[in-house]
Amino acid sequence: MDPLTAAILLVFGVIAGIVGGFLGIGGCVIMLPALYFIFGYPLPMAIGTTITAVIVTAVSGALGHIRIGNVDYNTAKLVAFSGALGAIIGSIIFYYIASNVKALSMVLGAAFIYVALRMIYEGAVRRRPEIRSGTQIPGSGTSKTLLGFFIGVLTGIIGLGGGYALVPSFIYIFEAPIKISVGTSLASFISMALISGSIKVYTGHADVIAAVFLGVGTALGAQIGARLVPRVPGWAIKLIFGVVFLYVSVRFILSGLGIVI
Repeated sequence: MDPLTAAILLVFGVIAGIVGGFLGIGGCVIMLPALYFIFGYPLPMAIGTTITAVIVTAVSGALGHIRIGNVDYNTAKLVAFSGALGAIIGSIIFYYIASNVKALSMVLGAAFIYVALRMIYEGAVRRRPEIRSGTQIPGSGTSKTLLGFFIGVLTGIIGLGGGYALVPSFIYIFEAPIKISVGTSLASFISMALISGSIKVYTGHADVIAAVFLGVGTALGAQIGARLVPRVPGWAIKLIFGVVFLYVSVRFILSGLGIVI
């Protein structure tokens, strides 16, 4: 890898880390599209490289949120354990469908679009201040375990770390406070990223060198992003989350249909 490419990857990593630490999504929403649309990586390799880099992002971002008290540890343990099991199954599925790029693109687009529209509505239309408080995520252990397993499977398939689904699930299904949802999300999907990334490295679906540069950048950026959460109102977090994911979802769906924009 030439020095210029390495430097650009590092910068993208810092940007992804800031966004990921702020929104609780691990930075994957920036890294995966950048690798695929900008750097020209094959989609399976972009997915594998992203989830490998997200290991560093998740750890760094989680530490930042732990310091400011944004993590529900009991929920994080349940989701992390069941999510790890799901990530193994999802990674096996990924291995068998990796050659079908159009299918992967459509799955990625579909995974984003509902959450994106819901977040935009909550942030831009309703635009209500955060009214939920507390330091825990409500709900039964069984429901959290099932959620973790399902998201773990998706993580293994599409390599997005889980935060894209964990944050809105905590907010809308369990009616948890936004900031606790963000911090707990990052802590929860460390295990999913670790297992999914390791399997993709083993099967040759990851550029480890690129992942290292992205990971170092995200480790720096995630600390900045985590510190932005207490300073930004909840509706703004939702709106930013939604707009970013709507753009990404449309690009992936069009790519799956053979339309390049």
